[in-house]
Amino acid sequence: MDLNSSSLFPELEQELRALHTTGILPAQRIEELIQSGHITGLSPVQDVQIQPASIDLRLGPVAYRVRAGLLPGKDHTVMQRLDQFGYQELSLSTSALLEPGCVYIIPLQEELALPPQVGAKGNPKSTIGRLDVFTRLMADYGVEFDRVPAGYRGKLYVEVVPQSFGVLVREGTRMYQARFVRGNPRPADSTLRELDERGKLVFLPEDQPGEARIDNGLRISLDLDGVAGSPIIGYRAKKNAPPIDLEKVGFFDPADFWEPLSRPKDRQMIIDPEDFYLLLSKERVSIPPEYAAELVPYDPQVGEFRIHYAGFFDPGFGYGAGDINGTHAVLEVRAHGVPFVFVDGQTVGRLVYERLLAVPAKTYGPGIGSSYQGQGLALSKQFKRW
Repeated sequence: MDLNSSSLFPELEQELRALHTTGILPAQRIEELIQSGHITGLSPVQDVQIQPASIDLRLGPVAYRVRAGLLPGKDHTVMQRLDQFGYQELSLSTSALLEPGCVYIIPLQEELALPPQVGAKGNPKSTIGRLDVFTRLMADYGVEFDRVPAGYRGKLYVEVVPQSFGVLVREGTRMYQARFVRGNPRPADSTLRELDERGKLVFLPEDQPGEARIDNGLRISLDLDGVAGSPIIGYRAKKNAPPIDLEKVGFFDPADFWEPLSRPKDRQMIIDPEDFYLLLSKERVSIPPEYAAELVPYDPQVGEFRIHYAGFFDPGFGYGAGDINGTHAVLEVRAHGVPFVFVDGQTVGRLVYERLLAVPAKTYGPGIGSSYQGQGLALSKQFKRW
């Protein structure tokens, strides 16, 4: 197929024009993008990569260790900037260690030749965020991270910065997920209120519906009381822990990597900017199948801290016909610059809902191998259950 043709995907493009709307492409539309050659790879894209409203991207055969993060800018490709800046090449043909505190830029296996009205954006996968691995998407001639302009044709790269732990990766490791968007859908609080009336967005203990605090998104608060009476309210990453092989599941002893945090007597705690914390939202949230959601990672209006690295919630997360009444959001927390005091029930972020162009052919849950449906204070899937 000629990737330079003006209409590689006429069926999808005709359908998108007919909808006269904007939104995120669901799984079945992503499959059509692949079948038509708008998404290609060094090796064929696998079905397991396709999520309800996103696609997992695979690391390519090499990584480049650089002195600092960078953006290529509107006049350069990523490789042109690397040639100017200098790098150390690292083969990923076998397992390779990405060291804490080091910056790596890794070409991905997938390339894009998008229709003119479809762009992309993305987030690290949940497992990667919970390991304190800072990860951002880059495109040639890009002027911002985690965004790919509509109609983009070219390669993709990911910037990877392990922070608390070193990680072992190899060619094909999936660390990042991209979703595809037609137009620029603008979330509205009125839509959230309608969703909450139709089917509750928030649940509290004993499956009781909770109040949806809607103000520029669904407000999320912090739990320091312990979910379901648990005396443990979070975890803090240990210093100088051994590296983590991302391909292993249920393998590592969490006691070697994490310090449990007990419920504070006064329901407040100080987070230190040198440390990384996993904490939990007080609310259990629900994402209807025709929507996805993104947790705003940094909001100076509520404090100088970051609460999420991954932050993308698939359609169907915490959603069910009475069997699943919401799921807690695990918060990946770092303070900015100075220590910060948290109190139980404090608002820490906003969950912004984004509509899909259609209900996805599959939704988040155990049926497609999703790891965190119905989660409590869950570590990443590499660890044994505590």
